[in-house]
Amino acid sequence: MKETLFSQIQRLFERTYAQVGINLEDCLISRDRSAQLSKLAGASARELSEMARTFLRRASGNLYVGIYYSRWLIEQLERHDPRLGLGDHNIRSLIVFVEELNHALHAALQFKNGQREIGSEDFARNLELQAQVDTYLVLLLFVAFFRKTQRVSRTDRRWLRFHLFSRQCPQAFQDRTLRGRYLETTELASNYTRYLDTLNGLRRLEEIRLFRALDYDAKKRHVLALMDSRPIPELPPS
Repeated sequence: MKETLFSQIQRLFERTYAQVGINLEDCLISRDRSAQLSKLAGASARELSEMARTFLRRASGNLYVGIYYSRWLIEQLERHDPRLGLGDHNIRSLIVFVEELNHALHAALQFKNGQREIGSEDFARNLELQAQVDTYLVLLLFVAFFRKTQRVSRTDRRWLRFHLFSRQCPQAFQDRTLRGRYLETTELASNYTRYLDTLNGLRRLEEIRLFRALDYDAKKRHVLALMDSRPIPELPPS
């Protein structure tokens, strides 16, 4: 049976970090269910993208996860499968797809590790920061796969960073909490991934595994310390 893009990316994250213990594809929900959960999430949720969302709920000592992808997003990825090539026509769809899967995976891992305050702002920021970092690394893998040399150029990296970081517009959020969340996590992720770009493959794997284990405040301190200790170059040599 042919693997789906979803299962391939989940497997990649699990090889990198840890096994979730469930098939996250079983957590996919319908548009109607997404609309119901969005109403329960409160007014601020109306500002979040309707292309895809991840819902988390704690009940009876368990974590319940719902992942929603709009039909438009799925059609875009089916029409322009990123496994066949990545370009301006499908990178935004892939970013959204990977980030929501990543939210669900890390929420499940944190819950397994004893994190129960899933409604806190720090928990939300932790998931957002981790998703932006992991998505950048996934995009690098996709780009490298289509390069004969398996190397990612400076131009490639600028292009990825533009779509993942520069194109975001956190200032557009009316809700102060959301605006602050995305402003801060985008800046931290942008700077941290510049640092990751300076590391070789083995050192980078060790670094991101240590990074994932930190809570949000520790992640933030870690990135700020890296920025203070030495200038992070804009891009490594091609």
